[in-house]
Amino acid sequence: MKKNKMFFALALIVIAIGVAYTGYSESKGAISVVSNAINGRPTDSVMIKYVAAAVIALGGLFLLKK
Repeated sequence: MKKNKMFFALALIVIAIGVAYTGYSESKGAISVVSNAINGRPTDSVMIKYVAAAVIALGGLFLLKK
């Protein structure tokens, strides 16, 4: 059982890295660059991906610690 929990925790961390990377690559897109120049902040979808990646990573780290 403990091995399955560790595997799931590591999978969550890898998924979080993937979500964060997609947010980062989206933040470098043309629409996001223009929006950032006009508004001075990233688009909502980029921020949602960053927050989702942080929550998923925290869940994975919590499972590793437990």
